[in-house]
Amino acid sequence: MIHSMKIYFLAIPAIIGIIFATMMIISQEEASVDLMVLNKENLIHGSTILGNPNAKISIVEFGDYQCTFCYKFHKNTMKQIINEYVRDGKVNFVYKDFPLNGPSSIMASEASYCAQKQGEFWTYHDVIYENWGGENTGWVTRDTLSGFARDTGLELDEFNSCMDNLTFRQKVLDNEEFAKNIGIDATPSFMIFNDEEVYRIIGAQSFERFEQVLQELG
Repeated sequence: MIHSMKIYFLAIPAIIGIIFATMMIISQEEASVDLMVLNKENLIHGSTILGNPNAKISIVEFGDYQCTFCYKFHKNTMKQIINEYVRDGKVNFVYKDFPLNGPSSIMASEASYCAQKQGEFWTYHDVIYENWGGENTGWVTRDTLSGFARDTGLELDEFNSCMDNLTFRQKVLDNEEFAKNIGIDATPSFMIFNDEEVYRIIGAQSFERFEQVLQELG
């Protein structure tokens, strides 16, 4: 359990009108916090774990499939984390929904769980980001999500029935509410933790920043 531990916040400035893939850290603040809701079971509950479930360190991303910086993280950083840390069993990775961009983002998250129902969460997750088309530009539709299901090799009737029945709508909304309850207010946000400490990283930071935290926790 990790509900009584030191929590470190790594914050990034938002620069209006100028967007860089690499962002500067403006503060690092240590705080001892008793967050009863913040424990390993809650952080990974209901999610598909990428990597070794028993890894010493976990990374939980709170993301939105339309989010610009979520896309940049998945394009520029996530694969390196997987290659360097997840594949050898030292770290596992979990994605939880925080659909800040509204109904289309909620629908994309629902689709990812309809894919999870057929054992293809991570493949579908990657296909969404590989076809990313911006924030609220209209690229997330039922037709495009069904097309991604076809590209992923899913059984389409089952997928479409899952979507039509809103099978995972409440799960997505529950993930969003959980994120709010632990102070998440931006995407992507990451909780990186072992059994003693948890770091919060905000934004599409570089692999080197994640590596620094992973080495401190390891």
